[in-house]
Amino acid sequence: MRTVHAQRQLLFLVMTLLLGGLILHLSESPAQAAKKFARKECVDCHGKFNDKYLSMKYIHTIVKEQKCEDCHLRHGIVPKLLLKKDGNQLCFDCHGRDKIGLDKPKVHTPLRQGKCTLCHNPHASTTPHLLKGDGPESCYGCHKKEDYEKGTIHGAITKKGCGSCHAAHSSTEDNLLREKEPKICLGCHDSGAGSFKKAHGGYPVESKRCTICHNPHSATGKKLLRSSAHNPVATGGCDGCHNPAGGPEPFGVTQKGSELCYQCHDAAMLKGTGGVAEHAPFKSGDCLSCHRAHTSEFAKLLTADGNNLCYECHQDKNLRVAVPHKVITGDKKGCLSCHRPHAAPNKGLLTLAGSDLCYSCHAKTKEGLKNKVQHVPFNSGDCSSCHDPHGTNFAAMLKERADTVCYSCHTDAETNFKKTFTHKPVMNADCVSCHGAHGSAEKKLLKNTVPQLCTPCHADLMKAESGGSSHMPFNGGQCLTCHDSHGSNVRGMIVENEAKLCFGCHKSLEQGDKAAKSSHAPFRGGDCTKCHNPHKAKLNKLLLAQGTDLCVSCHKGTKERFASEKIHTPAEQDCQTCHKPHNSGQPALLTEQLVTLCGQCHSYDRKPFADAHLGISATVMNCMNCHDPHSSKDPKFFKKMVHAPFASRSCSDCHVTGKQ
Repeated sequence: MRTVHAQRQLLFLVMTLLLGGLILHLSESPAQAAKKFARKECVDCHGKFNDKYLSMKYIHTIVKEQKCEDCHLRHGIVPKLLLKKDGNQLCFDCHGRDKIGLDKPKVHTPLRQGKCTLCHNPHASTTPHLLKGDGPESCYGCHKKEDYEKGTIHGAITKKGCGSCHAAHSSTEDNLLREKEPKICLGCHDSGAGSFKKAHGGYPVESKRCTICHNPHSATGKKLLRSSAHNPVATGGCDGCHNPAGGPEPFGVTQKGSELCYQCHDAAMLKGTGGVAEHAPFKSGDCLSCHRAHTSEFAKLLTADGNNLCYECHQDKNLRVAVPHKVITGDKKGCLSCHRPHAAPNKGLLTLAGSDLCYSCHAKTKEGLKNKVQHVPFNSGDCSSCHDPHGTNFAAMLKERADTVCYSCHTDAETNFKKTFTHKPVMNADCVSCHGAHGSAEKKLLKNTVPQLCTPCHADLMKAESGGSSHMPFNGGQCLTCHDSHGSNVRGMIVENEAKLCFGCHKSLEQGDKAAKSSHAPFRGGDCTKCHNPHKAKLNKLLLAQGTDLCVSCHKGTKERFASEKIHTPAEQDCQTCHKPHNSGQPALLTEQLVTLCGQCHSYDRKPFADAHLGISATVMNCMNCHDPHSSKDPKFFKKMVHAPFASRSCSDCHVTGKQ
């Protein structure tokens, strides 16, 4: 009952507080309420915006009218722009798509990509149409200025800017031209004027595209002729190639194909010395596949610059690769560093044959021909059997991974080398870490002799061990006596099973094992490295550990008992006091017969021994039937499980102890 009463009191208190707050709120005057929720304008906070934009000559209408929220959200996450819509969609609310020309086939790239602000400032500007720059400067944000301001600049640009010929947003013509060529040019240039006709040799060029010969923006020479002009064009000698200006077909040519060119250009000179291999277009007389007839912005009237010209046909050579040939990407000559453009004495239009071409740059590589042992492809000058001269995605411009290239000739190597345990360089396709790719002073193209060849990777292992012992082959640097240099199916990359490998030198151990009654399990299983280090050790006989510590690494049960039981003195000192390490003519690897072995410490002829053993001769007893030779909780080393009468020393309960 008390709980219910308390809850009622709490509920009454809460309702009272709520009612009081409501009355207080309603009692505020309208003026106070209006003051509390008075709205601030954007410029009240964005003072720097005012200073920057409102003093400019051209201000966006909605900015002038302070209609910031026509474009921006009033609240949001700072410092984002908080625009109501993305990209140009916001602009289209006021500037209709059709009004700005999005309905036309050719649209200015920034407009098509939704980036009006690349050209226009959305708030204010010092130039008309809110452009970010004045005149051509607005265009130079994307278009390289140097291309439009060469020695001679088109008057239309200097007087009226780019807009005199190009539409800013869209057009029905290519390059956003306001009208087709030549109509747009003839709007300024009077084709009927005497100077016009004289300049063009009387040919009716007003029906042709002016940009065939002239750069419409700027040029290094006079009359806006492109950088490279055919001599007849530059000198007004059009009739050197074309029919007379007053004839029925003035633009017809006097000869067909290359015959027209050979009127001035000597074909034999173009072929060059020994030019028996001809470039396909040159051979077929198709000069215009590479050259323009009148003018070009590229040297020698070429249709494209440098390698780009070659890539027009040889597209497979224009692939991006991780390791490009430097003469292609870094030399001004590019493809012409190795190839001739018209004809050459060698296949593939190469300037020199085979390796001679490569050695013209790679003189140091050629020095490899002096090596005692040489790689067959290198010696025969067949560089391209391993390398791609245009570049690849593999080191040293190899055609494939190093191992794949090697296996293409060494067909049996992949099967022989890739084993269960494979040398890391083989696995990593790094054949050249051990072998010289071109030549070497050593057999099998090895970069060095063993063990120096192994040292760069195995330096720490091969450091001499002060004191202790070293395996003879290891100490003598004979790594390949035990290891296969490429791979093996045996752990440690050894050439064969451990037992066979070790017995190859330690023959006496193998022979002794044939007559043995017992063998150590690792020895019998050919696992010599269970006890010995195959290379070097701080202990004698290459042992991995000293004394008992070595044995208990495998005999873990014995080790556990040593921790809680009394240890037999010989077992505590050295297991080899009683046992042989490899094999023995006695059971349990004992060094000699049990009775003789135990007799080394225990005197059988003394009275205490005779009394303890009921006078029975030691020669007829097996000590281990009753005693544990390693450790025991019993002071006399009796085994853990013993017959009850035996444990109480009551032998007479079962045995007749008198003399027989």
